[in-house]
Amino acid sequence: MPTAVPVTDDPAYTSAYAAFARDHPGYASAELDAARATDFARLDRSGDVYLDYTGGGVYAESHVREHADLLTSAVFGNPHSTNPTSQAMTELTESARRAVLAHFRADPEEYVAVFTPNASGALKLVAESYPFAPGGTFLLTYDNHNSVNGIREFARARGAEVGYVPVRPPDMRVDDDTLRRALDAPGVAARRLFAYPAQSNFSGVLHPLAWVARAKERGWDVLLDAAAYAPTHALDLRAVRPDFVTLSFYKMLGYPTGVGALLARREALAALRRPWFAGGTIAYASVSEPRHDLHEGAEAFEDGTLNYLALPAVESGLRRLANGHQAAIDARVTALTGWTLARLAALRHGNGRPLVQVYGPLDTAGRGGAIAFNLLRAAGVLIDHREVERAANRERISLRTGCFCNPGAGEAALGISSGELASCFSVHDRMTIDTFRGCLSDKGSGAVRVSFGHASTFSDAFALVRLLEGFRA
Repeated sequence: MPTAVPVTDDPAYTSAYAAFARDHPGYASAELDAARATDFARLDRSGDVYLDYTGGGVYAESHVREHADLLTSAVFGNPHSTNPTSQAMTELTESARRAVLAHFRADPEEYVAVFTPNASGALKLVAESYPFAPGGTFLLTYDNHNSVNGIREFARARGAEVGYVPVRPPDMRVDDDTLRRALDAPGVAARRLFAYPAQSNFSGVLHPLAWVARAKERGWDVLLDAAAYAPTHALDLRAVRPDFVTLSFYKMLGYPTGVGALLARREALAALRRPWFAGGTIAYASVSEPRHDLHEGAEAFEDGTLNYLALPAVESGLRRLANGHQAAIDARVTALTGWTLARLAALRHGNGRPLVQVYGPLDTAGRGGAIAFNLLRAAGVLIDHREVERAANRERISLRTGCFCNPGAGEAALGISSGELASCFSVHDRMTIDTFRGCLSDKGSGAVRVSFGHASTFSDAFALVRLLEGFRA
């Protein structure tokens, strides 16, 4: 039986793994061990330690081969036609669309799957088409990706109010009473949109899916960003029914890139008003008489030609997850996250002071597999996250540093106030990351993030801890 536990003469590793396996029985999975030894064997051959699954998944070799075999076995044409090769591709496109809905247990009578270039493209479709108006509100949590933050520009341009619900360090969660007050605020005739991530791409916090029903009961439309959540958690759209769900398949599967989706309730999609039309989105358009009529449903939102040759790989990738792997991945990621958090908390300098400051929950309750942290010197001063990245790069450890396109969570974690930011903006006509660092050098400008995923093993977590031990004084 293939095993993901490397053969090593390092007694520290052997002892640590034995204790880990005893304390975390949920880690065990023959299927995932076999996949690491076959589909992901190149990680061990190359010596790469991959810890950036929130940034993007690692593709399975057999998944790529299966897709290549399909492409080389037939001829597929642009689906915007009715010739034989076009019809063959149209059938595969619609099959992939059905597979996406089935994976998320979405009733096709209630939900539509719109293919997009990525989660950001899905978010922009909502942003530019949502009927924001004076008297309406766009409410979102501080903890959001910039592609969600960017929706505020469309809301403000159309006269809607924009409001943020803060997160509280150190656990980086939203205060329930604060959110309740924001959702209970009286509304008017204009529509209101509430947006939040199911899982933080910064801290790994799992924000409650119960917020969806709570907001909808109070008359809000709900946008759920599932980009960081879907790779390791099952999302059941029969139990949780947001109006919009956004995601990227490369984060879930590693391959293909360039394909995401907007899952939208049909009623909510019908309320969107597109500001333009493009090839593929229209049933009819005239130049002599300036009129156009959009297609109904998903086609009205799929601008131009889809990345159609990649869509069969979405279906085959989801089929792999459906074969019982997602529950095993979730359990393994939870085990690795729990062990890593415990080890980070135990790392100390010679003077007894902590080496690591974690931003987010210190255990696995209500959190996913992303961990954000900074290292501290023995005197308690932050070590520049770029220094940690340089050390990781030398050891072929792929992690991520910065604010991870989530400035709200980063500002909350680092204790950067709006007053401090306003002071920075007042002396700089244009803010860059370098001028930002100059303004707030004592507080840091970002963090280190590691994240586990479908091909992660204990050896990856062990390599990370060993790297960080080298920063102790």
